[in-house]
Amino acid sequence: MSNNQPTTKENTMLKFSNANAKTEALKKVDELKPFLANKRHIYSLDLLSGYSCPFAKACLSKAVEDENGKRHIEDGPDNEFRCFSASQDVQYTNTYNSRKHNFDALRGLHLNDMIHELNQSMPDNLGICRIHVAGDFFNSDYMFAWINMAMIHTDRLFYAYTKSLKYWLKYKEYADQVDNFVLTASYGGRNDELIEAENLRSAKVIFSEAEAGDMDIDHDDSHAARPSLKNQDFALLIHGTQPKGSTAAEALKALKGKGSYSRKGKVAAV
Repeated sequence: MSNNQPTTKENTMLKFSNANAKTEALKKVDELKPFLANKRHIYSLDLLSGYSCPFAKACLSKAVEDENGKRHIEDGPDNEFRCFSASQDVQYTNTYNSRKHNFDALRGLHLNDMIHELNQSMPDNLGICRIHVAGDFFNSDYMFAWINMAMIHTDRLFYAYTKSLKYWLKYKEYADQVDNFVLTASYGGRNDELIEAENLRSAKVIFSEAEAGDMDIDHDDSHAARPSLKNQDFALLIHGTQPKGSTAAEALKALKGKGSYSRKGKVAAV
């Protein structure tokens, strides 16, 4: 993701970010084009990585700011691979400030206030929203607020990866009724056992293409976003900046050497 400038109606409102190179590719997916009619665009609403991820485990990383305002990365005790967006929080000050602003603005609100804040802040020309390039559903009210957003704005698409599986299950009855709200359970959290037990659509980070087995590899979010694939599992290649000498770093190096990250010809335009 590039260091995109946030788009806001007012500086005091939540900061929605423009599509990055990965989500921009969704414009080529035929199934999603109706959501982008009338010159609508793709945005994301992001929060501070790690701090807003109560169930993260394998990917838990945070940008920690010292008394001088300098930031460094801290990985969780069970970290297997470093969170890509946490590295961005360290590298890009504008990105860090935008995500911190959103998290601080939302985490103290009750449900109805969250819905109001999301509604007031959402760009008028939003057609597709990836909920959280960075962050996760930090409490159950916050997840239900987004389900409500999808219920209100039926002509717009909202999709997200999440490790907050208990919150999903709490409101699964509602989420299942909303075609334009698409969730993917992300392996590597504290409640992975719920994915199979509750038959949740899932994505797994893999260190080699062979690990995908029969699963498709999503290179461009087209699997994650498409409502027609709400019940199909898929894989994601390890990415981002990984700790030097780690298994994840070696896997990343091997995948880059094979050209596995090239998106040429891999956008699912069906």
